[in-house]
Amino acid sequence: MAYTNLKVSSVRRYCEDIFVRRGFSEKDSRDIVDVLLTADLYGIESHGIQRLIRYHKAIEEGSIVVDVTPTTVFETPISAVIDAPRSMGQIVARKGMELAIAKAKEHGIGAVVVRGSNHYGIAGYYTKMAAEQDLLGMCMTNTEAIAIPTGGKKAMLGTSPIAVCMPADPTDFWYDVATTVVTRGKVEVYNKKEKPLPQGWAADENGADCDDAARVLSNIIGKRGGGIFPLGGWNEETGSHKGYGLGIIVEMFTSIFAGGTTSPHVKNSGNADTSFCFWAIDYGMFGDKKEIKARMSQLLRELRESPKADGCDRIYTHGEKEMESMAEKLQIGIPANEKTIAELKEIGRTVGLCYEDYFAEA
Repeated sequence: MAYTNLKVSSVRRYCEDIFVRRGFSEKDSRDIVDVLLTADLYGIESHGIQRLIRYHKAIEEGSIVVDVTPTTVFETPISAVIDAPRSMGQIVARKGMELAIAKAKEHGIGAVVVRGSNHYGIAGYYTKMAAEQDLLGMCMTNTEAIAIPTGGKKAMLGTSPIAVCMPADPTDFWYDVATTVVTRGKVEVYNKKEKPLPQGWAADENGADCDDAARVLSNIIGKRGGGIFPLGGWNEETGSHKGYGLGIIVEMFTSIFAGGTTSPHVKNSGNADTSFCFWAIDYGMFGDKKEIKARMSQLLRELRESPKADGCDRIYTHGEKEMESMAEKLQIGIPANEKTIAELKEIGRTVGLCYEDYFAEA
């Protein structure tokens, strides 16, 4: 499938204008698009502008509402529960982490959960917000049932990402992974490219390995069985029970604590009933912050400098690839496949924008 590199500033302006036309404020539109573009700049195509079509459809059907006012339904000095029915995920997620950061600055730790919202992009975006304030950030979200439990054939848990960001030099430790072998977004990308899925990624409705992306996605949407394997694959011998258990832990920290909808009962592709959690920790509660950050930086440096396996010339620590990807894409642009570009054009037409006015060079 053909890819075209799109100028970052043009993508930003076009997408922001789309959300403004949808009724979002200019600030909220900037915040939404910044999350999407950060994913693309980091090289995470599955959660970048290719997701715009999902938000477009959710707004059309009413599962995303523009003018939602989140309500804090429970709060302590270090915690809060926010109810945000049918809210745009990125908007309430930023508010959730901002509140966690404020509590951490005052009390050393802040933990905020949100219920009733929508897909919020990459979890690591919000942990980076905390790290930029010299705090450790953690974030998780549940999703619709996409992952099958070890030994099962029906999707019962979400892709359930866990993200952690700890300040370090020269690159923060930035960890953001699904508790499934891959995300649904990556399966969507393979479907757009009409490529077979690698072995061990997903199961058909009978629980057997399946390389047909369209079939897997159709089964997930139609609740006909099958789904994506937990991190570790399809059985305990390959560690499937570990990813399965991590998925349950994410569910506990999100929907269980928030009083939200658990993954087996999330409907409509996770629109309007998704739960998040945000943690900010002032690691100075454990001693001198400069010394702690220096110890973290030293560990990461030792890992990078440790002996390399045959055929490997570099060991990465989490966050390095993303920072290098961003530096490159700010120069060359964001690669978008032809189907995503077609979606962008159609969304623009729907709200009265002309794609070519923004991307004359493409």
